[in-house]
Amino acid sequence: MAEMIEVYDLHKTLNKKKVLDGLTLKIRQGETFVLIGQSGVGKSVLLKHLIGLMEPDRGEVYIAGEKLEYAKPEVLKKIRRRFGMLFQGGALFDSLTVGENILFALDHLRPEMSLDEKLHRMRHSLELVELPGIEDMMISSLSGGMMKRVALARAIVAEPEIVLFDEPTTGLDPITTATINDLIVDLKKKLAITFVVVTHDIKGAFTVGDRIGMLYKGRLIFEGTAAEFEKTENPYVRQFVEGRSQGVITEDYKNQLAAVKKPVSGG
Repeated sequence: MAEMIEVYDLHKTLNKKKVLDGLTLKIRQGETFVLIGQSGVGKSVLLKHLIGLMEPDRGEVYIAGEKLEYAKPEVLKKIRRRFGMLFQGGALFDSLTVGENILFALDHLRPEMSLDEKLHRMRHSLELVELPGIEDMMISSLSGGMMKRVALARAIVAEPEIVLFDEPTTGLDPITTATINDLIVDLKKKLAITFVVVTHDIKGAFTVGDRIGMLYKGRLIFEGTAAEFEKTENPYVRQFVEGRSQGVITEDYKNQLAAVKKPVSGG
């Protein structure tokens, strides 16, 4: 299976804090890769690098084999057309209808399409997220779960090759969270595109992820399947999964981590 996303030795410092510290990662075409980790470890910063919203201090990013040239706006524009994005807060426009919110994405990403083509795409995307016929509703009249679905419809309407999810279930109740996770799995099967999901939700990560990666201090310290994730003795992973504020982390392991500049395998 071909690599859709390749990240090599990525470094980024923000406000004098090292956020990404030699991060290396490969994500295969058509898989759902889930990134987990504590707040502030660089998950959202990595997403911004993938889509060209942030430029690394050092390192390289390739999308479908094409190097991300941050200094070349025409290259960035071309590569960004490969992406859809589901923002943490949805980022919907309250003053617009559901349909107008989705058409906004097509107006910017697919300006060459006719209005009839855009309307067809908009309605089809709402059907895919199981909200047919609500294009005339105002955003303010929707529940939190419906807003997430509309934001997801907007993310997929331009038929991207990759969709980035930044905390897709934040602020939702457990039932709605499960529904959104099931929808992500269903869409992955229907659309056969690459999903990258950033989340704190371990249960959700197991539900949607083909592989799971854990970020710690700017590096990927674990990468593997859900089964490998559950079995690993990596102390940082165990501490995160078990929700412990403190854990017994040996000095030997800390020294190993400090020397690592590539992902630790799932075992």
